[in-house]
Amino acid sequence: MTTITKPWDDVADKNVVLRFIDTNLKGSGQVMFQGNALTGLLFLVGIFWGATAADTITVAIGAVVGLVVSTVTGMMLHSDDDSMRIGLYGYNGILVGAAFPTFLAGGVMLWIYLVVGAAASTIAFLAVANVFKTWGVPALTFPFNLVNWFFLLAAFQFLRIETSDLSAGQFPQHIGDASVHADITFSFLWDTLFRNVSQIFLINNTVTGIIFVIALLVASRWAALFALIGSAIAMGAVLALGANTVDVGNGLYGLSSVLTAIALGSVFYNPSWRVFVYTVFGVLVTVVIHGTLVSAFAPIGLPAGTGPFVFATWLFLLPKKKFVPIQHDTIEGGAAEGKDSIAKANG
Repeated sequence: MTTITKPWDDVADKNVVLRFIDTNLKGSGQVMFQGNALTGLLFLVGIFWGATAADTITVAIGAVVGLVVSTVTGMMLHSDDDSMRIGLYGYNGILVGAAFPTFLAGGVMLWIYLVVGAAASTIAFLAVANVFKTWGVPALTFPFNLVNWFFLLAAFQFLRIETSDLSAGQFPQHIGDASVHADITFSFLWDTLFRNVSQIFLINNTVTGIIFVIALLVASRWAALFALIGSAIAMGAVLALGANTVDVGNGLYGLSSVLTAIALGSVFYNPSWRVFVYTVFGVLVTVVIHGTLVSAFAPIGLPAGTGPFVFATWLFLLPKKKFVPIQHDTIEGGAAEGKDSIAKANG
């Protein structure tokens, strides 16, 4: 609880309607590990700004529907109240709600599909968190990715769910010179820096990215700083490697790196120079994993989502705070630490 939001928190705790709104807003904030209602509200403002600018308001509406549905699902399952109050049952749902209208179409049936998917993300969160606490790592956004991949693939078999915005399946091929040629101007770098952040919610908009960074700043200066650090390092790395500059400029190569940087640099490890170096390495590995998933999913036309962030962060969390392997006789302690991590931030 930050000083700026304390009055709101005090009022919300005393009113059932405001408490429900507060819980949903914190769920929005937990997408980037911030259980802060004002941060979550600013995330929603950024989503609506970007969706309106792109004339895709259904993405913003879907995000709100997914957020509410996944939160209500958690309540109906009588889930842990402490985790509920800090928004852990809403953050996967809001991503599902933004993703389905982005990649799918289908009128009323799409919204029914979205509601089912958002509810399923809560079930997936509970299942994944329960399994992975054994290794002392949180669920992160893996429940969102699991639901997103399953439901998008299933949509190919349903006549009333259109897959118009999913890329056509093709075997991965080495990109040509034409794909990496672009004028790297200050405007390109500036836009990419913030679009890497905005694409976490599937929004391709510079202003939205700036709003998201401000939202992070409200809750944590370290989170905002590492978001920009992760974005900048990822951008530099993929440009140096020669990635498709259209994808780079649209923020597709940086969104997972932003999440990895926030997670390693400011949430699960205490900020320090040692952690900074470790985080930079984690961001670089995230970039490679993104390329891996793009190639692996090319034949079936699926988006990588935040999968690169999930796999990289799991890899870099398993060594624990001392950066040494966990011995078998301390596995129970590791599991307990995992519970604390899940209670602290968004699994």
